[in-house]
Amino acid sequence: MTVMVYVGLGSNLEDPAGQLARAVSELANLPDTTLQAQSPFYASRPVGPQNQPDFVNGAVALATKLPAHQLLDHLQAIEQAHGRERLQHWGPRTLDLDLLIYGNDSICDERLTVPHAQLAERDFVLQPLLDLNPELTLPDGRSLQALRRKCPDNRLRLLQPQTGSH
Repeated sequence: MTVMVYVGLGSNLEDPAGQLARAVSELANLPDTTLQAQSPFYASRPVGPQNQPDFVNGAVALATKLPAHQLLDHLQAIEQAHGRERLQHWGPRTLDLDLLIYGNDSICDERLTVPHAQLAERDFVLQPLLDLNPELTLPDGRSLQALRRKCPDNRLRLLQPQTGSH
């Protein structure tokens, strides 16, 4: 059975927008998975320690036949291939891939919480998701549009795509 899933992408080290662009290509090549859509990239202040560069974030919609935990394994393998190190909670990172929504499933175990636990408090997650699907709702019926209206401001700003060289 094919499931529509949403994955959040984030980076604030080593060419963040480039890290995200490469990750989108890698996600599009996952087995039994098709890239359906990609959001624009946004910059925002870091959550947690402020003594680090701003983050670049985005999201993708994927149609997949992979079970949630197997998809998580692939996401973590992509993070590792990008040099992800988990040195500080909410610290700087080359790549962060979060399984935000997995169909209409609610999952909570030692490895995975879906929908993502902090999704409702993060404009840099909600806005890219709304760019992908303005009518998106969580399995509990909450509208992402309503959540976005109540969300704290993290100085979210749209990154302009690079066009040519100067």
